[in-house]
This record gives sequence, C-alpha cells and structure tokens, in this order.
Amino acid sequence: MPRTIPCLWFNGDAEEAARFSVSVFPGARIGAIARYPEDSPFPPDFPAGTALTVEFELDGQPYVALNGGPELSFTEAISFQIMCRDQEEIDHHWGALAGDGGEEGPCGWLRDRYGVSWQVIPADLPRWAADPSASAGVMRALAPMGKLDLAALRAAAGEA
Repeated sequence: MPRTIPCLWFNGDAEEAARFSVSVFPGARIGAIARYPEDSPFPPDFPAGTALTVEFELDGQPYVALNGGPELSFTEAISFQIMCRDQEEIDHHWGALAGDGGEEGPCGWLRDRYGVSWQVIPADLPRWAADPSASAGVMRALAPMGKLDLAALRAAAGEA
C-alpha cells in the first residue's frame, strides 16, 4: 500500500529547515539529500550543490523538504499537529518552534521561522472536543490562549 509523505516547498532553505525540524523532535533524523547539479535544467537557478530534496523523519513520519523556488509559500491552511502528553512537551515544542524568528498564534498554533504552521496541542484535545460534556468548556478555555495551558484545559474538561 502506498504511504503518504508530506513534501514541503522551500525557496533555498530546505536543508536548513529540515535540520531545524530534526533538532526539535527527539529521535528525528535526516535521510538522503539530493543536490542540484551543475547546469540544472530546472528553475530556479540555485547554485550547484544546493539541496534539491531533503528526506527527514519526525516521530516516525517521513517528510521531504524541496527547494522549488519563490513561486509558492506556506499558509495556515496546512499545519502539523504535535500531540503532546504533558505541559513539558507543550513548552518544549512551543519554545523551540516559535522562538528565534517564529510567530506565536492563537489556540496552540504557531509558525516556525521557515513559515511552516504547527499546532502544539495536548493529545487529549480531540477527545475533549468530541465529548459533548467537555467540549464547550474546553473551547472557551482554549480560545484566549496562545501557548496552551494543559492544567487549565483539563480543569475545563472536568478532569482536574
């Protein structure tokens, strides 16, 4: 059966972005790197040796970073959810991804310094959202938050 692998389009900094992502996730790794050759027939005109594609893996999920040029950029319409077990994981991922040029957003969303959107959320959030007795309280608690406060969300879900 085929496996779906996200391919992320960058404008020259695919290798740097992949290495950054790998630095944030324990056990992550860089795989094969294909490089633009001399006199590449493909636009844009990246220097020979610039990464064309970088294979990398986060939490067992393969990704490909592609240096494709300036034509496309990221939007929040696509984001990657990081399902965190505890506040320490939320704090780690939020700080690492939003820091050093990243941009904090509402409700656990952020963009890293490369423009990739992430949702740093508790692993229990989908369950709370689907539970009619917890959903409204959790959503009211979550709405004003940037980085999520797990204790406050648990209390809003009636689990404190």
